[in-house]
Formats: sequence, structure tokens, C-alpha cells
Amino acid sequence: MLFPTPLLRGTLIQRYKRFLADVRLDDGALVTASCPNTGSMIGLREPGQTVWLSTSDSTTRKYKYTWELVEHDLGAGAALVGVNTSHPNKIVAEAIAAGEIAGLEGYAVLERERKYGKNSRIDILLTDPLKGMAYVEIKNVHMSRRGGRAEFPDSITVRGVKHLVELSDMVRAGHRSVMVFLIQRADVTAFSLARDVDPAYGAAFDAAAAAGVEMLAIRCRMTTTDIHVDQPVPICTA
Repeated sequence: MLFPTPLLRGTLIQRYKRFLADVRLDDGALVTASCPNTGSMIGLREPGQTVWLSTSDSTTRKYKYTWELVEHDLGAGAALVGVNTSHPNKIVAEAIAAGEIAGLEGYAVLERERKYGKNSRIDILLTDPLKGMAYVEIKNVHMSRRGGRAEFPDSITVRGVKHLVELSDMVRAGHRSVMVFLIQRADVTAFSLARDVDPAYGAAFDAAAAAGVEMLAIRCRMTTTDIHVDQPVPICTA
């Protein structure tokens, strides 16, 4: 996924009201940016951190700037981290179409936001006359509290539990279900559940895996011009 316009560098002043952030751009301008992330953003919202914003000329938008990336240092040097949770579906869809995710290639049709389950929409539905149907749910992962380990979730997610239950229902209906944890940072080598943050999600993950839902964690390559999938990383379930 390419950013449509060059990103602007700045320093985070504060994140507030969950969806807003004040940033001092490198040219000295103080701007307010939308923050498209509903999570707690543990470790990524500290004043003084370097952030990167995209811009939009749309006349229907209240805020011209959008917070895209933050630089996070866990002791081994600053790494770019993607905080915009609207991007993972596009990143994964592009990767599947390009045959870059092993096991999800070769399907005839890829649909996004298809209605299914109990008043839900699946992020990606793959269909093929021979392979059948594969329901693909995608979660953005940006939290890392220790070097080399990405974690999810960073806050309680009732909606995430619901998605795991519905993926399990699709397996019981005879279809394939895949839960993709897309890690928008390149400084990790493994993924685990933040069971201390949301024990209910951890239990739902275990139940879904036992029901046959496939779990996949994928690390991204991150730059200030583009974000692309890199490679899978092992999932540590303990």
C-alpha cells in the first residue's frame, strides 16, 4: 500500500478524545490530526514522540491531517509503527491479490466487507469453485511492550471476541476461516496475545483455534512512503 501523498514529520503534543492528536510539524506549525485508532495505543501516544501525518484536500473532512505512523523505541533504535487501523484490510487484500500470503493465494474471487453471521461484515471473503469459501478477518497489531514481541489487543475488545465466535461458526458450517493479525511494525519476530489486557479475548482465541479457525500473524515492511506485508511470524499462545 502506497501513501497517496508524502507524509509530514512532526512531534506529538498530545492524543485526546481518542480520535484527535495535536502535533507540532517540523516547519513549526501546530496542527490537529485525526487519529483513526480506537485502542489505547500503549507506548505509542507519549508526548515528544516523532509522528508522521498524511494530508487530504477533501472539502468534506473536518481535519486535513491524519496520524499514520509513530516512531517507537524499545531500546534497539526507533522503529516505524502504523497506527491507522483503516489500512490493514487494504494491505492484506493487495497482498492476497499479488499471491504474497501463503495459503490464501489462488482463489478466483476476492470480496471485501461482505455481510455474514449475525449482522456482521467479513473483512475479506475468498471464493473459488474448487477451494470453496474462506472467511478472512483482519486485526491491526501495533503494540509491543518488550523487544521482538508484538501483542494484541491493546484494550478490551468485545467486537473482537464476537468476530472469533462468528469465524468459528463459519468453520462449523463447512467453510474455511482465517484470523490474520497484521503487524504494522518491522521490529518484531513473534506475536502473542495480551491476555492481561483482555482475558476474554484470550479465551475466545483459544476456543476459535480449537474449533478450527486458522491463526496467522504477518509482519509488515514499514517506510514513510509505503507499507507492505513482509513475512509470517510465529504465534506464541501462552
